[in-house]
Amino acid sequence: MNVTVSYSARPGSVGESPASAGFKVDISRGERIGRVSSEWFSRPDDERYLSLSGLLAAVRARADRATARTVESRAVRIEASRDDAERLALIVPGREAPVAPTHWSFGQLCSLVGAPSGYLRDLPAPLAGINLQHGLLSHRAELIKTLETEDDRIELRAVTGPDYGRIWDHELVSAVMKIAGDGAGDTRWKVPGVLDWSTMTHNPFVDVTKETTTLYASDRDVFLFLVDDTHPIEAGRLPNGDPDLYFRGFYCWNSEVGSKTLGIASFYLRAVCMNRNLWGVEGFEESSIRHSKFAAQRFAHEAAPALARFARSSPAPFIAGVRAARERIVARNDEDRQAFLRKRGFSKAETAKVIATVLDEEGRPPESVFEFVQGITALARTKPHQDARLELEGRAKILLERAA
Repeated sequence: MNVTVSYSARPGSVGESPASAGFKVDISRGERIGRVSSEWFSRPDDERYLSLSGLLAAVRARADRATARTVESRAVRIEASRDDAERLALIVPGREAPVAPTHWSFGQLCSLVGAPSGYLRDLPAPLAGINLQHGLLSHRAELIKTLETEDDRIELRAVTGPDYGRIWDHELVSAVMKIAGDGAGDTRWKVPGVLDWSTMTHNPFVDVTKETTTLYASDRDVFLFLVDDTHPIEAGRLPNGDPDLYFRGFYCWNSEVGSKTLGIASFYLRAVCMNRNLWGVEGFEESSIRHSKFAAQRFAHEAAPALARFARSSPAPFIAGVRAARERIVARNDEDRQAFLRKRGFSKAETAKVIATVLDEEGRPPESVFEFVQGITALARTKPHQDARLELEGRAKILLERAA
């Protein structure tokens, strides 16, 4: 079986040979993952960045203007304007000027003191202030941690418990830049190209614009998605004899104000479409770090090194796993096929659909573990509910891993 890694890149980039205009891919295999697409759809223009250096400058600047402090909750005073029913501010120990909460930090503060944020937002500021002040005075934890940013006004960006372990957004972006440079083609890691649906060719060379970028930051978070799509990995052959090409990719996210964990997902994929859906995904791995007391140390000792290892790692184990699954024949006839899936918890109806899917796509019923895995993931894509889809994809992943 021919298993190779092809190397080609844009002329002049890191001294490698010129690339073709694109790579023919088969996205009928593997999983479709919509996480990046969801980010792409939801981000306004002012949250989209064209380079990692631009993104880093923005998130580092706000960190440089920020002050974090731990204070006694009962020492925080709520100020409400009688003239403006919408104006509510906090007087925080150590700062004389009032601090204006953001929508996010107001919700955090309400949650910490056990007050319903939706209800308080509908109240006039003086009434909301009275409720919040009572909550702060009776707060059992006694301490809170604030994150304040000083710009045109002093803004309260976050309110958390005293043991909140903040990982700054710029720390994650800096870690990514160590392996990806500017993310614009100066290294092999870059903003992805686009799948041409008419030719089923993934073109890695697309200008990075507000419409195509996958580098995002809001006042609550950062999200980055990069691929190595100029160096396809050939893991065997398709039924028509064409190479089955993959690319490496990863996305990561963080929120320094506590709206989400820090996380990294790495995988192999066959293409990225204009809507930033990931097609033909295999080998998906995800890990996250909660912002608990020792989160910063865990990021330094676990997450950042893991990201660097993936960037430098050889695809050989992945290729070997795919090859083993392709070569391991587990069913020679219909009875074998039924037994193989039924013994692994698939219902009679699911078993029939998996076999029919492979027969339709490959022109013959499944025989190898790899063919069964492809049939299961194809069936998963038809499930309207995410839980059912993920459950099927998880079972397919287990089959592939055991084959290796």
